[in-house]
Amino acid sequence: MPISRPRHLKRWLYIIHRWIGIFTCLLFAMWFISGLVMIYVPFPSLGQSERLEGLPAIDWTRVHVEPAAALATANVAVPKALALEMEGDLPVWRITPWAGGESTISARDGSRLGPVGPAQARRIAAMFGHAEVREITRVERDQWTVAGGFDRHRPLWKAKLAGPGGRVLYVSSRNGAVVLDTNARERFWNWLGSVPHWIYPTILRQDSAAWRQVVMWVSGPCIVGAMVGIWIGILRTRLGRRRFNDGRMIPYHGWMAWHHVTGLVGGLFLLGWIFSGWLSVDPFRLFAGAGVSEGGRIAYEKPGETPRLDLAALARGATGAKRVTLDWVDGRPLIEVERAGSPEATLSAATLHPAAIPQEDLITAAMRLLPDVPIRSVQRLEAPDSYWYAVGDRPVLPVLRIKFADKAGTWVHIDPATGRFLGALDRRDRIYRWAFDLLHKWDLNVLTLNRPVWDIVLWLLSIVGLVTSVSGIWIGVLRLRHGKSASARSMRASPPGGASKLPG
Repeated sequence: MPISRPRHLKRWLYIIHRWIGIFTCLLFAMWFISGLVMIYVPFPSLGQSERLEGLPAIDWTRVHVEPAAALATANVAVPKALALEMEGDLPVWRITPWAGGESTISARDGSRLGPVGPAQARRIAAMFGHAEVREITRVERDQWTVAGGFDRHRPLWKAKLAGPGGRVLYVSSRNGAVVLDTNARERFWNWLGSVPHWIYPTILRQDSAAWRQVVMWVSGPCIVGAMVGIWIGILRTRLGRRRFNDGRMIPYHGWMAWHHVTGLVGGLFLLGWIFSGWLSVDPFRLFAGAGVSEGGRIAYEKPGETPRLDLAALARGATGAKRVTLDWVDGRPLIEVERAGSPEATLSAATLHPAAIPQEDLITAAMRLLPDVPIRSVQRLEAPDSYWYAVGDRPVLPVLRIKFADKAGTWVHIDPATGRFLGALDRRDRIYRWAFDLLHKWDLNVLTLNRPVWDIVLWLLSIVGLVTSVSGIWIGVLRLRHGKSASARSMRASPPGGASKLPG
C-alpha cells in the first residue's frame, strides 16, 4: 500500500492536468494573442494631451467672471480642482470640491450651468472633433464606457462624427466635458485585444463585483494547471544516465514533445504571467494601501483666500491656452497654463509672473502630508527608475521623491517645477509593482525605453506560451476524439524496463 500510494497520487496529478489543461490552454491561447494586440492598440481613452488638442482655445473676450465669484456661486470654499476651459463656444469654470458633486459655472455671466442636452452636446462634440456630428444618442453605458470612472458623467451623449475613421466622442451630460474618444480601428482591434483579455463584455463588466469574482475564479484554475504542468514536466524529464529509449531526455514525440519542451522552457514565465493577471484585481485587497488622506493634501496645499485676478493681464499671458488651473501649494496661489503641444507654464496668481517654489519650502510643506511622521530622505530624480516610469514614454521629470519613516513606508512624489502633488507609493504599492506590473508587462525601463527590444521580448515569450497552449489544445482534442490511443501514439519511446505512457 505505501508503494502504490505515490503512484495513485501521480495518476491523479496527470488526470487533473489533462482535463484542466484543455480549458486552461484555450484561455492561455486567447490571452497571449489578445495581449500581443494590446501592445499596439490599448483600450480607448482620452489622454491629457488628446484632450488639450481637442479643446478650443479659451475665448478671453468672453471671460468676465473671476474664480472667487465662481466658487461663491458653487458654494465651495476649498476646491479640490478649479479650472477654466471651453465648453463648446462658452468659457466655463469647472469646480471639483473635496466632497460632493462637481459644478460648472459660466465664466461669461457667472450662472450655474445645468445638465447638457442633445443640441448642446452636439455643438460641444463638433467643436472638439473639428467635424460635423452625424448622429447623437443618449447612452447609459456601452462597451467603451462600462468602467466605473464614467459613473459621475452618466448618462453620456454619444456623438458619431462625419468623415473617415469612424470617430466617436462621448460627452458628459452632467458637465459637458468630452470624456472619451474612439475610432473604428481602436474598436475593431479591441474586440480582439482588451475585451477578451480582460474578460470585459459589458453585461459582465457593468457589475464590478461580479466581474472581479469571475476574473479571480477563472484565473485560479489556470494557476493550478500551470503549476501542475511544470511539476509533471520535471517528473517526465531525465537529465542523468537513466534516460528513456535512444538516450532521450523526454518520452514524447510530436505534439506532446512540443507541449512538454515549451512548457518547461516557458513554464515559469507562464506561471508568473497568469499569477500576476490574477493579482490585477487585487484579490482579498492584499495591496490596498492607505495613501495620503484628503486632510493631508489640504494641509499641503494650505489654500487661503481666493485671489482676485486681473483677467485682462491673464489673457495676455495665457494667449492660446486651452486650460487654466488655479492651485495652491504651501499657501501660494498658482496659475497653471496649459497649451497643446507645449510644457505647462506656472504663474504666481498674485503677480501673473513665472513662479518658482524653493525646494526647501516644498519639503516643509510635504511634512504636512503625513503629520507627526519624520522624513527619512529626499531624492531628486532626473531620470526614470523602477518606481517612477511610464511605459514607452518618460514621466514628469525632474521629480522630488520624499520618503517618510511611517510604518507603511510611504514615498511621495512632487513636481518641483509646479509643486504639484503627483502621488504616493507605500510598501504594498511597491511590492505590487513587481508582483503585477513586472511579471505581467515586463515594463523595465531598459526594455520599454529601447523599443523594439520590449516588443521582441514579449513576442518571443508569447510565442513560447502560444506553442504550449495550442499544442495542449490539440492534444486535448485528440484525446477527446480518439481516447488513450492518441496520447500513446505521441509517446513511442520507452524507459528502460517497460512502456512509457501517461497513467489513465
